[in-house]
Amino acid sequence: MNKIASFTIDHLNLLPGLYVSRVDNFGACKVTTFDIRMTRPNFEPVMNTAEVHAIEHLGATFLRNHNDWGNKIVYFGPMGCRTGFYLVVAGNYTSKEILPLVTEMFEFIKDYQGDIPGASAKDCGNFRDMNLPMAKYWAEKYLKEVLQDIGEERLVYPE
Repeated sequence: MNKIASFTIDHLNLLPGLYVSRVDNFGACKVTTFDIRMTRPNFEPVMNTAEVHAIEHLGATFLRNHNDWGNKIVYFGPMGCRTGFYLVVAGNYTSKEILPLVTEMFEFIKDYQGDIPGASAKDCGNFRDMNLPMAKYWAEKYLKEVLQDIGEERLVYPE
């Protein structure tokens, strides 16, 4: 079998950043998948499932309710390796174009107070595995160390 595109990226040289993972055509519509890489693969510890799960609930809720982008959000969810998230958006966008939205989402997560949306037995299949304080920690870390002063080397995959 052929490797899928995400397995062809050199993860030894991949820094935390915001990358276009791929652009696909679905009929007349283009769909852009973004790699929201929060930790350096194979060098830093990965995020635990509880904070990943909290970020997923908060991020998906924020994105789908966003006034400008909500109707373009196809999917937001964690990478299996727990080093980041995928964001799938209807349309053809660059990392720079999506940067304000992703920054706004992580500001929302960092500042979030209250119950996590969908964190109940009725709404979620594993509602007890969530950690809001650690989700807020990771959101603030990603904002400070990556998004707030992001350079081109963290917006385009390394060769």
